[in-house]
Amino acid sequence: MPLSVTIIARDEADRIPEAIRSVGFADEILVLDSGSTDDTVVVARALGARVEVTDWPGHVAQKNRAVEWASHDWVLSIDADERVSPALGASIRAALEAGPGCAGFRFARLSTYLGKELRHGAWYPDARVRLFDRRCARWGGDDPHDRVEVDGAVRWLDGDLLHVPYRSLGEHLRTIDRYTAISAAGLRARGVRARWWDLTLRPLLHFVKSYLLRAGFRDGVRGLLVAALGALYVLLKWSRVRLGPEGP
Repeated sequence: MPLSVTIIARDEADRIPEAIRSVGFADEILVLDSGSTDDTVVVARALGARVEVTDWPGHVAQKNRAVEWASHDWVLSIDADERVSPALGASIRAALEAGPGCAGFRFARLSTYLGKELRHGAWYPDARVRLFDRRCARWGGDDPHDRVEVDGAVRWLDGDLLHVPYRSLGEHLRTIDRYTAISAAGLRARGVRARWWDLTLRPLLHFVKSYLLRAGFRDGVRGLLVAALGALYVLLKWSRVRLGPEGP
């Protein structure tokens, strides 16, 4: 089965080379750039990717656009801060060579946070459907939290999708601010209201689940940070739903 890899990007010149090199086994690598001010476009083209420069319609819409513009029906969708591990690459090649026999594949995503892999808590195994037949799958969900929705059987693949989501703690905090604003605006547009338990119980339950129930404490101070900042994300999102644009 011929394979297209799609990557959406903006200002990722420092990270996209590893992403592209990790999927060199693909028949096509398509990068959709939404107005980078750095060398993302130049770097991606130099590494053999087909690059299209577009506007930014949102996470879900942009990823669906990439799927539509891909040359092949089987699509592997990754982000610029992700790369396919050798083990996962071997699993993908074997599955496509044997004939998929399903509509999509799910596999684990392993994140590195502040220089260390996190194998516990809310961030692992963080299973994602990223390899799929576009004739029976598409991106859905609510910005900025997109997901692949598949009409058909989904199988598991061995190997990890490697993820380096933040260059620094500061970038993590800025992303929380940006993403909670987007998420809260979407919820408010659909008429969702924040109740008292959304602001009190939801953040607490998130922390307990991430740090205690899923053993985030085993990742040391990084596990504590991920659990605490995840709880902050939940609190800030629902606070913005309740207070609106004038909120925190």
